[in-house]
Amino acid sequence: MRVVAAMSGGVDSAVAAARVAEAGHEVTGVHLALSRNPASYRSGARGCCTIEDANDARRAADIIGIPFYVWDLSERFHEDVVEDFMDEYAAGRTPNPCLRCNEKIKFAAVLDRALALGFDAVATGHYAQLRTGEDGLIEMHRAIDHGKDQSYVLGVLDQRQLLHSLFPLGDSAKSDVRAEAAQRGLLVADKPDSHDICFVADGDNAEWLREKLGDRAPNRGGPIIDETTGAELGQHEGTYAFTIGQRKGLRLGTPAPDGKPRFVLDIEPVSGTVVVGSRDRLAVDALSAVRPRWCGTPPTRLAGPGVSVQLRAHGEELPAEVDVDDDEVRVALLEPAFGIAPGQAVVIYDGTRVVGSATISATRRVA
Repeated sequence: MRVVAAMSGGVDSAVAAARVAEAGHEVTGVHLALSRNPASYRSGARGCCTIEDANDARRAADIIGIPFYVWDLSERFHEDVVEDFMDEYAAGRTPNPCLRCNEKIKFAAVLDRALALGFDAVATGHYAQLRTGEDGLIEMHRAIDHGKDQSYVLGVLDQRQLLHSLFPLGDSAKSDVRAEAAQRGLLVADKPDSHDICFVADGDNAEWLREKLGDRAPNRGGPIIDETTGAELGQHEGTYAFTIGQRKGLRLGTPAPDGKPRFVLDIEPVSGTVVVGSRDRLAVDALSAVRPRWCGTPPTRLAGPGVSVQLRAHGEELPAEVDVDDDEVRVALLEPAFGIAPGQAVVIYDGTRVVGSATISATRRVA
């Protein structure tokens, strides 16, 4: 096969490209330029789209012995990922930009371009496994290394995209991948993993949003209200700086009446109000989600042993029952979850198989 290896500049994508080339495929390495000013993104080893990363990817391709190109997707990335990130926070929701990047950039824009150029598949360094099911469809399953499993951020992939995807690391532990990189002479063998959001240069989401939103900000501040008493405990500088479940950075001017820590329970962009309360009020036992994307045949109901959902990229699996009605997904959690916010993704599993993903639109608190 002719394969595009998406090379971020990290150890995982380098080893994935090397494995695909060693398997006898015709591989071309591609690094994605996601900003016209890479210096404005994270620097050093904390990002995945910096100048240093591009250079690391090129050196890895040279060692592997494959052609290497840089594809400029900065405009598409800004429109589909950065703008979406800003819009969601402005609306009081909490987006996952890495998941959106996988959906819109790495497995849409990149795959479409690769197929148009005559390639057969795109290989990445994500930790997930692909198998052919009894119905002949491609199934995505959790990686062997559950600590590195990335199926949550890949749950947006549909059958067409899975058919043209390769995840060579899904059956490996991260420690083995690093050891293999060293054996292959890849200079990124000890490079730290990327963290946080690549386009927020200093990691301060609130300050970045304050600067970038400008006149698009829904408000310039408002009261922080205690849910139980209705008392004003403080003031804030913009609801976009908060997310459901947040505790740090509230800077309450008045202590809560019961003296207990307060967490963000609700964000109201129109009125500019942030509602806080005790941690137990964060517990939810049901949620609704929209814009589902299914890895295979859309289900109508999933229940029983093995059915679970994951609500954060590194969150635990929670047993659940799932009902689907056209474009609405309703999830009953058999164990409560805490601090779940609209805008986050719910990824649905049947055993280790990823069924699909949807965007949380509403939650129901435990009575």
